[in-house]
This record gives sequence, structure tokens and C-alpha cells, in this order.
Amino acid sequence: MKIALLGNPNTGKSSVFNMLTGLRQQVGNFPGVTVEKKSGTLKTPNGKYELIDFPGTYSLVGHSLDEQIVQNVLSDPSNQDFPDAILYVADSANIERNLLFFSQLYDLGLPCILALNMWDRAKRKNLKIDIEKLQQTFPKAKILTSNARVSLGKSRIMEAIDQLDELAIENLNFNEYSIQFNALCQYENTEQKLTHLRQLGLVSALNKFSSTSRKIDSILVHPIYGYLIFAFLLLTIFQFIFSFASIPMDFIDAQFVRLSAWGASVLPEGLLSNLITQGLIPGIGGVLVFVPQIAILFLFISLLEESGYLSRVVFIMDRLMRPFGLNGKSVVPLLSSVACAIPGIMSARTITDRKERLTTIFVAPFMSCSARIPVYTLLINLVIEPTYIWGFLSLQGLVLFGLYTLGIVFALGTAYLMKIFIKRKNQGFHLMELPEYKKPSLENVLLNVIEKVKIFVLDAGKIIIAISILLWGLATFGPSSRENELLKLHRSESFQNASEQQRQESEKALMLSNSYIGHFGRWMEPAISPLGYDWKIGVALLCSFAAREVFVGSLATIYAVGDEDQNQKRLIEKLKVERNPEGRLIYNLATGLSLLIFYVFAMQCMATLAVVRRETKSWRWPLIQLFYMGVVAYLMSLLTYQLLS
Repeated sequence: MKIALLGNPNTGKSSVFNMLTGLRQQVGNFPGVTVEKKSGTLKTPNGKYELIDFPGTYSLVGHSLDEQIVQNVLSDPSNQDFPDAILYVADSANIERNLLFFSQLYDLGLPCILALNMWDRAKRKNLKIDIEKLQQTFPKAKILTSNARVSLGKSRIMEAIDQLDELAIENLNFNEYSIQFNALCQYENTEQKLTHLRQLGLVSALNKFSSTSRKIDSILVHPIYGYLIFAFLLLTIFQFIFSFASIPMDFIDAQFVRLSAWGASVLPEGLLSNLITQGLIPGIGGVLVFVPQIAILFLFISLLEESGYLSRVVFIMDRLMRPFGLNGKSVVPLLSSVACAIPGIMSARTITDRKERLTTIFVAPFMSCSARIPVYTLLINLVIEPTYIWGFLSLQGLVLFGLYTLGIVFALGTAYLMKIFIKRKNQGFHLMELPEYKKPSLENVLLNVIEKVKIFVLDAGKIIIAISILLWGLATFGPSSRENELLKLHRSESFQNASEQQRQESEKALMLSNSYIGHFGRWMEPAISPLGYDWKIGVALLCSFAAREVFVGSLATIYAVGDEDQNQKRLIEKLKVERNPEGRLIYNLATGLSLLIFYVFAMQCMATLAVVRRETKSWRWPLIQLFYMGVVAYLMSLLTYQLLS
């Protein structure tokens, strides 16, 4: 059987899904749209079931893209995701409001299970729910209580699922079903249902209850303290990312360097050996090395979301976002884009207003993602001295903070421009329910982190590995004329008098300079020389269009930083002494800051463009986005270099 998991937002639906399916989950998209579809396998003593976790919604009528998915699936019995039965999760502490959607589903005639979740919260509020009257109101539904966050009620839910009528869906009259569905979607019908549910008197309060959540909200959503606390939390998150992620990242990097060196020592010499040790292994390492940063960021975001605080962030930021043509819901996509623009852009589908959603998608890549961190780290260490201001403020840290701030400023500025030029008929609105604060579920947090890491490794990883292998091929092969250049090098007096290591590096540099990638770099050099870049930087910029972090690996390949010495320190040492034909240092302050500015603004990720194409269902917006960000990046980099050189 196919069971739909439905309910209002913030009712613990995800906790129920994780409790029932555990690690037996799959993440994909609903057919024809980019809305995330989570499905899992539920095994009971009597069988196996497919559980589909649908987006949270308040009624059969959908407004946002997420909610419309629920409406579209339930309105069409021929849809491949149309359920055989419904498991409805309700918040026991807000049962009357939650029952509106359930009563609509019940009237459709589908087999239903009503799980009164968060039962402990109802008790803490001293609310008494008349389950007997509730059962009389919905006699065909199976009603039970649960507290999924601590895995209470699992056996009751599984037993109820086993008792569902498997043949009920076959006896459903689709014509009558469609008529009933359309009738339930009428506003008048919805109002009547809500009034009827309130008149039933299903809930009574034993005594007055002083909400702890409201007391906390008096501080966390305060018009002054709320913003200060949120800013402090953001600063704490970034400090954790930059301070603690480096330890596992260095470990992962060192292991892949050793693996590459070991492979070179045991494999027979030849192209296949070079492909594995210089292309494939570094490519895989270039993916996994960023897992700690992604995991730490989403660990914090998941904790904030699970605790209920992230909803407050959305609420307090709505006032700040409105003047720029955004709303509070834009905060989550923009925050997610700090890890990776791909999940950030996808999460914008919860925004109801089309213009606000489109604007959020358009400006999200301006947020400095984790893939930019290796580039920022390399260039800051290269051109900014590790000095301290007032004895405790790191100059390098301030530059990094400035780069993130610059991205945010341009994101909001671009959103404001779009607000002026893109007209809309109606003003968007922001309506949400603030959930009560609760202790985060460790299981939910870890499953969410694993899911996000998996998306990064599998989606971005394929591109990074492919570009690493392509880079290796372009740098390894070249026109036949380069063999003559190599012969001239061998005959030169300087080569004859050089050490063995110097000879090897000279050979690598010449072979690279005359490879296909070297020729292409020289072809584009006139266009980027006003920015202070040479052909080697140009090649690295082009290669990083597949994924920003490829820039560092590309420079390591171009400057022949290989074998056991392949690390950032060795690369920085080589870049610091690199000079142009006129004898000037290439990587000076002007060039370094120009590159940093370029990476703040440029659309340097093919995968992001692909996601924008999927979300907007058109190539128009990703191409406009690519052109706009490219022009901004070029002009700002040009201005930076010309002012400082």
C-alpha cells in the first residue's frame, strides 16, 4: 500500500516519518516539478508499505508550490503518487485548527489514521481532548496518540496501518470523488467546517496556562534584541565552521594525498596510472574535503529548525526583507545558500508569491557558499598579512567577513532593483504559525545532515570529479609541436646545470604551457589582463565554472604542485614568487583582491544554473543571471585592480 503522510506544518510530521522509516528513506522530486519528495519503506509484522511524506499544508487548497503539490496529487486519482490511505499527523496542543484539513481528507472517503502527536505538549498545557467524541465525529478513522520525538506510539501506528483496508481504493468511485474534492475546496464549505469543529467542544482547558514559548518570544522576537541575538548566533555558526571544520578537512586532504602518492608508487608508470593518481583520486578528495563544512552548517540550521527558533528568524526578518522585494521566508533559502546555493534555491519553493520567489532564486548565488571558502582562504593567506588590529581582531578574518558582507549587500541591492523593474498585480503576504519551542530530536537532526551531505557529494561531486579528470587530460595532452620545445629545453645550458627536482619542475611547466589548456589560456589572456590576471589564472577561472572550489585544484595542477607536497602551503609558496614576463609579481595585493571580488560576484557554478533552470522552467532567468553576475564581477574586479595597482 501507498500511504500519504499529511498534516499542517510544525506538527511533528518529519519525526513520525523518521520514526517509522529510519534510514530506509529516498529523496527525489515529484514528477514534473522540483518539489522534494521524501519516501520511505515501513516494515510491520504483517507487511511492507511505502510512506510518502508530503509538504505541510493547512487545507486542500494550495497557495505555495509545496501546497499545490498536495492539492494536485489528491485531486487526481490517476496520479502515480495518489495514496491508498492517509496517515494524518495533528498537533495535539492545536487540535481544533489541525482538524480542518483532516476533516476534508476524511470526507473524501479515503482510509484515514489520525495520529494525535505531541501528546505531551497537550498535557503540559493542561488541555483535555475528548477522544471519545472525536471518534464519534470521525467513526471510520483510526485515532491514536503519539509522541514521535521520543518514539512513543510507533507500535500503535504500525498496528493501525496493518488494519487498513487494502481494497478500499479499488472501491472508490472516481467521479464522485472528483465532485466531492471540488466541493470541499470551496471557501464557504471550509468556513462551515471550521465553525462546526469549534462548536463540537473537543478540547477543554483544565486551568489557565502561561506559555513558556511566549515568554521566550518576548526576547527572541523583540524588535531590537531579536536581531542582536540572531546576529550573535550567525557569528557563532561561522566561527564554528571556520575554526573546527579545518581539523577534519586537513585530515581528509592528507589521506588523499597519501593515497595518491601510494597509488603512484604501486601502479606501473603510464597514462592510466597518471589518470588515477593525478585526476581521479584528487577529484574525489576535492569533493569529500568540503563535507565537514557542509555538515557543520546544516547541523546548526537543523538544530535551529528543530527547536522552533528558525520560524522566529523568518518572522523577525520579514520586516527587514519587505523593502527589498523579499519576505521573511527568503531568509531560509539565503541562509542555506551559505552552504550551497543548490539546496538554497530549491528551498525557495515555499515562498507563495511568484515574484518574491523568483527574486530570492535570482539573488541566492550572491551569498558566499562553502565552495568559495577554499578560494577565499588561499587568496587571503596569499596577499593579506596575518596581523591583528587592537591585538585581537585578525585582519584576515575581517577581510573574510567583508567578503560575506559584500555578497549580502549586493544580494539585497539586486533584489531592490528587481522590485523596481518587475511589476506584479498583488502585494505578497507572509502568513505562518510560530511553533512552540522544543528540544531538538537528535535523530531528525542527524538524518537531515546526512541527507544534505549526500546531496552535495552526489550532485556536486560528479561535476567536480569530471572536471578534475578533464583538467588532467587537457593539461597532459597537447599539439605535437610541444615535443620540439621539450627537446630545446633539454639542450639548454640552464637545464643541464639544474638539479633533478628543478629539471622535473621545468619539464612540467613547459609541458603545461604548451598543452591544450595552456593554448586556450593564452587565447583568453587579453580579455582578463586588465584585471591583473595571466593565462594561468584564466584557465583556473574557467575550470572553476564547474564548481568554485576547483579553482584551487586547478592552480595546483597548473603550477605542478604534486605528489606528497600537494597542499595549500606549498601552492602559496609557489604563487608568492610567480612573476610575469616584465618581472613583476603576479599575485600582489591588487590581483589578489581583484580575484576575491570576482569570486564574490561571479556565477561560478554550472550546477546552480541547472537548478535555476529547473525551478523557473526556463533558460531565460539562468542566462540573465549568468550575464548579470558576470558583468558585475568583471566591472568590480576591474575597478579593484585599477585602483590598487
